[in-house]
Amino acid sequence: MSAVFARKALLQRGWANDVRFCIDAGRIEGIAVDASPEQADVITGIVIPGLCNAHSHAFQRALAGRTEKRSPAGKDSFWTWRKRMYALAGAIDAPLLAAIAQQAYKEMLEAGYTAVAEFHYLHGDPRGDAVEDALFDALCHAASASGIRLCYTPVLYERGGFEQTQVEGHQRHFALDVDSFLAHHTRVHARASERISVAIGAHSLRAVSDASLRRIAAVAKECESPIHLHIAEQQREVDQCLAANERRPVRWLLENHDVDAHWCLVHATHMDPEETEALARSGAVVCLCPSTEANLGDGLFPLHAFLKHGGRIAIGSDSHVSLNPFEELRWLEYGQRLATQSRNIASLAEPHVGRELFARALDGGAQATAQSLPGLQEGAFADLVALDDDDPMLVEHDDASLLDALVFSGYRLPIDRVMVHGDWRVIDGDHVEQASGRREFARALERLGAAR
Repeated sequence: MSAVFARKALLQRGWANDVRFCIDAGRIEGIAVDASPEQADVITGIVIPGLCNAHSHAFQRALAGRTEKRSPAGKDSFWTWRKRMYALAGAIDAPLLAAIAQQAYKEMLEAGYTAVAEFHYLHGDPRGDAVEDALFDALCHAASASGIRLCYTPVLYERGGFEQTQVEGHQRHFALDVDSFLAHHTRVHARASERISVAIGAHSLRAVSDASLRRIAAVAKECESPIHLHIAEQQREVDQCLAANERRPVRWLLENHDVDAHWCLVHATHMDPEETEALARSGAVVCLCPSTEANLGDGLFPLHAFLKHGGRIAIGSDSHVSLNPFEELRWLEYGQRLATQSRNIASLAEPHVGRELFARALDGGAQATAQSLPGLQEGAFADLVALDDDDPMLVEHDDASLLDALVFSGYRLPIDRVMVHGDWRVIDGDHVEQASGRREFARALERLGAAR
C-alpha cells in the first residue's frame, strides 16, 4: 500500500482539493478529498489522469524527421511517404523494434501518455518468411522496460488493394493470410495480463477482404475486445473504394458490418455529412492523430459535425512526429479554426475547449482499449500524471482554465511525475531509465543506417 497526496486533482467527477490517493496492487483503492498528507505520502501539486495514445506504430519513431526533403518530382504525398515507411518496415527485426519502441514509449510517458494501443502489422522477421511471435515479445519487452500500459493490437494486412489480391514489394514483409493471423491472435490473447491487454485489428478496407474482416469482427465479439481499423484517411482510398464497392469507405462499412462501441476507426478523414452523422450515432470511437494527419497531408476531420451528433473521439500519435498528447489536442482544435475562420470549435458540452477535449480524449482512449474505469476513481488503474503547480504555465489558472493552459499555452509541459500501475516511471520530468533507452535507440538507428 502506498499513498499520493495532491494539492489539487482532476477526479472522474471533477476537480477537488487536497486529495489523498491510496494505491494497492496497481489500482486506486481509496480517494479522500479535503484530506491531509501523512508522513510517507508522496506530495504532488496537480494530479490529472494519464491519457491513452490510442494509435501507435512504434517502429515509425525511427522515421520521424527523415522524410521532410522534397523529391525531385516535387509531387510529395502520403503515397510517396509510404514508400519510405515500407522500406523501414522491411528492415525491422525484433531487437530493433524493442529498442525503437522502448524509446517511443518512454517519450510518451514523459509527455503524459500512460497507455498505448499498438496498431501492429509487422508480424514477420526480415531474415525469413516464418510467422513468429518474436515481434510481439519485443513490444512486450519495450512496454515492460518503459512501464507503459500496452494494448497490443495485432493487425491483418493480406492484400495490396481493393482489386489487388496479392501484395507486392515491401508489403510482403508484413502480409499474412487470415488463418495465420488469427492463430497469432489466439496465442497472444492467452498471454494477456493487467498491464498488457490484447485487441484486434484490420489494416484497412483496401488491405483486407470483406470475408476476412467478418472473421476478425467475430473474434472481437467473442473476446469482447476492441477492433481497430484505418479508414478513409486519403481521398485516393475513397475513390478506390467507390470504384470497387460503389460506396464510400465509411458508408460501406456501416452498411455491411455491425459497427458499434467496440470499433475504433482511425482517421476517418474523408466523410460526407451523412457518413459523419451515421458514424457518430453508431457509438464507435474515432481515433484522430492531428500531427501525423497534418504531416502526411491527409486533410481535416469534420470534428464539429461529428461531435454535434454525439460522436466519440480518442487521440493517437500514429507516426510519432509528435509525442505530446496536448499538442495533438491543440492541433485538433487549431485545424478546425483554420478551416472555419472561427474559434472554440470543440466546446459543445463545456465552455472551455481544453477541458472538453481532454475529457473526450480520456473517455475515448478508455473505450478504444476496453478500459472499463477511466480516469481517477476508486477501482481504476493507478495511472496518473503529476503537474508542477508552480510552473509559470499554470500560475493563476483556476479549475475552469487549467486544462486550457495545458493545451493552448505552451510546448514545454509542466510534468513532474508520471505513475503507471502504481509505479513511478517519470520523476522530475524524466523517465527513471531514460539514459539506457537512449543508448539502445541510438544503436538501433546506427544499425538501420548501416543497412541503408
